[in-house]
Amino acid sequence: MIAKKSKAKAGSAESPRMSADDARALQQDLRDRVIAAGLVHVPFDGWSKKAFEAGARDLDPKGDVAALVRRAFPGGLSDAADHFADWSDRRMLAELAKRDLAAMRVRDRVMTGVRVRLELNAPHREAIRRMLSFLALPMNAPLAARMTWRTCDYIWYAAGDRAADFNHYTKRGLLAPVYSSTVLYWLADTSDGFEGTWGYLDRRITDVLKIPMYKAKAERALSRLPSPLRLLKRFRPASRAS
Repeated sequence: MIAKKSKAKAGSAESPRMSADDARALQQDLRDRVIAAGLVHVPFDGWSKKAFEAGARDLDPKGDVAALVRRAFPGGLSDAADHFADWSDRRMLAELAKRDLAAMRVRDRVMTGVRVRLELNAPHREAIRRMLSFLALPMNAPLAARMTWRTCDYIWYAAGDRAADFNHYTKRGLLAPVYSSTVLYWLADTSDGFEGTWGYLDRRITDVLKIPMYKAKAERALSRLPSPLRLLKRFRPASRAS
């Protein structure tokens, strides 16, 4: 069974009421296991209720699999997609915590983040393809954008970015299309070890990093232009004596 009922009564002295944190941890563990089990069936059944019920049956052959899936993902297939992204992000961050990112250039930290996330999900490539087909539906566009933004935010945070100003949004906004297009390239990549994908990612990151450079050059050039206010002051007629 997925979870055993406690024999002690809730709220009793012997078994204090479960804390909110404990309840969230148990729910997250349940969702993680149902996602992992369901991904095995998604390539055959699509991003569907049937796939996740099949996964739940693998976890609990004698249980009520429909009820188990509803308990894990009360928001349905959209909830499952959002949790898959969260599950992937958490595994990516755990792996990045083992890497010496501080010794890398910022561009290499960002590239490592994208690469690690894809490498960890390599066993689920076909399932991800099916999930993206689900997310391509117009009604799911906000969810897809939110999932992408959250992943890019985690990658930049792991890379050491703590910006709280406009740069925070600029960096994530620049990475989002790079990440999205790299995922699509990776899904079609047949090269050994996905070397084609890593080369594509390197080129896209290089292109994106040129944008802030050009922006800085433009700002420096503009700063050297004469200020209209200074010119006005220069040619402003002297005030009349009272």
